[in-house]
Amino acid sequence: MRAPEPVESSARGVSFHVRLTPKGGRDAVDGWSRSADGSAHLKVRVSAVPEDGKANAALIALVAKALDVGRSAVSIARGHTARLKRIDVDGDEANLRARLMEMGEAK
Repeated sequence: MRAPEPVESSARGVSFHVRLTPKGGRDAVDGWSRSADGSAHLKVRVSAVPEDGKANAALIALVAKALDVGRSAVSIARGHTARLKRIDVDGDEANLRARLMEMGEAK
């Protein structure tokens, strides 16, 4: 059985999972990783604390910058209070998919 693709098509762009580490010391995308069940997620750390939506806002800003889209194009579809989140990004699917796949494996 083949592992699921890390980036999925959505109605307005792409969707993918993120494993967020708040209070991570710096804002960075650490690459793709696989969970024990084989599902893929992008490992992201932000220096913001997980209070009052600060870590989620930092995540949206970081993903928008990394994908060169506006913050309004990035949204958290699921997992607002969880570490594992589903992110939707509006835009050109092929371009977004290519940029995401360039982020490589987690170290």
